[in-house]
Amino acid sequence: MDGKAKYSSIFNYPARTWADMGAIGWMVDGAAIANQVPLCRASFGPYGRAMVRVCKEESFHQRQGFEILLELSHGTPEQKQMAQDAVNRWYAPALMMFGPPDDDSPNSKQSMAWNIKRFSNDELRNRFVGMMMEQVKVLELTLPDKDIRFNEETKKWEHGPLDWEEFHEVLAGRGPCNAQRLERRREAHHDGTWVREAAAAYAEKQSRKQAEKESAA
Repeated sequence: MDGKAKYSSIFNYPARTWADMGAIGWMVDGAAIANQVPLCRASFGPYGRAMVRVCKEESFHQRQGFEILLELSHGTPEQKQMAQDAVNRWYAPALMMFGPPDDDSPNSKQSMAWNIKRFSNDELRNRFVGMMMEQVKVLELTLPDKDIRFNEETKKWEHGPLDWEEFHEVLAGRGPCNAQRLERRREAHHDGTWVREAAAAYAEKQSRKQAEKESAA
């Protein structure tokens, strides 16, 4: 409520069209899967077991998003352009979901030392780019990265530079939708006041009844 809570940077970007639902599912949930699948074998058992269930749900969202984009990209020229615009908007934010570069991520190094994470931020990010490069061909769309390339030595795809200043601005609460998101959260809390009051009153009434019953016995 006071704006201090930490959450994924991706939730501070606007969804402008129906195609954004497809891009979010395919790219954002796809990035989540790429990040979370290795966590299924994390050193902390409860966390790893929880990730198995989380990944199953994320997989559904990712497939749904891909199908939305597939339908649009093979529809009218206007629909295909709408799909491409959505991919253009969500590409960079999705890649930033893996966290800052390895050289600027002390938490990633510590998590790997404890075997909670099995791959670094940059390793996961490049893996994800490789996955998208194959899937985007089926969509007949393009990724908005003129510097993306296939490294012949490592046999892996590598993406171009990302705007990490934007990433840190979003985390600091100065992203495209940070203020709007917080305001909606406050509105929802205010509008739900009567529900919380009613629930508290009911709980108090039930507690009083139980106390009277026990005293009568």
